Amino acid sequence: MKSTAAGARGAVGFVRELGETASSLWWQFFDWLAQVPMRQLVVTWVLATLLACTPAIHPEQAVAFIFLSLGLKVLAGGKRKAEIEARRASEQAGTEELERRLVEARMAALQAQVEPHFLFNTLALIGQLIETDPPQAARIHQHLIDYLRSTLPQMRSRGNGTLGRQIALSRSYLAIMQARMKARLAVSIDVPPGLDSATFPPMMLQILIENAIKHGLESKIEGGRIDIRAASDGKVLQVDVQDDGVGFSRYAGDGVGLANVRERLKLMYGTRAQLQIETPPEGGCRASISVPFAPDIFAGKNP
Repeated sequence: MKSTAAGARGAVGFVRELGETASSLWWQFFDWLAQVPMRQLVVTWVLATLLACTPAIHPEQAVAFIFLSLGLKVLAGGKRKAEIEARRASEQAGTEELERRLVEARMAALQAQVEPHFLFNTLALIGQLIETDPPQAARIHQHLIDYLRSTLPQMRSRGNGTLGRQIALSRSYLAIMQARMKARLAVSIDVPPGLDSATFPPMMLQILIENAIKHGLESKIEGGRIDIRAASDGKVLQVDVQDDGVGFSRYAGDGVGLANVRERLKLMYGTRAQLQIETPPEGGCRASISVPFAPDIFAGKNP
């Protein structure tokens, strides 16, 4: 009895598998028929006709294939082709959405890499000045508030910022650094007003300025100067941060900040943007970011 029952289950399983295979082959044939160009289908009919002249297939089978395929192509092929294309488009859209979300997640992670020592050092400076120079402590405290008020929304933003917002953020940061370094730090900002609304990735200018101070000026006893400039030819926006510090060693390689900038530029613009580090003839270091020029038409509507 057990052997008979096992045999019956095996036969049922075989029949089920046979049906599933036949169904799968049928739908593969149907999908092929729906998508195959008419010219290629006619070539297939010619081959079937030639085979009908051999013992391989009977002429009736060739004729049946030709009429069946023609009928399916005319009556249902268009609808099936549209369904297949719609499914492919949906799958492609889903893949692109996942890729977009992955890029946004990577950019958010890169954007969140902010130097914590700056905040701690500033708070420590405020604590010292409260005892010796309360008015100066109050001014630095206000600059820190302005800096954080500008920084936090930009770190959480998924889109581009504007150059004007990055300049405003940099002014707050540089005011704090000038309070710390006093006469050892001079600053010049030359950005035409017409470029304020140009789109520019958040926090990148900040990273270049931090890098110039940390690696170029802080280790220089007499300090130095930072010049921030922006220019555009209508197609490309270039922003330069130049210092007259100790200079950039070509053997040092990119630190975390510059690697961050390069990675984000690649994610956002591909090969249409770049970061260049060079030594000017007068010495020091110049870091330049070039991105496609795109005025932000909504800039005036955002606070």
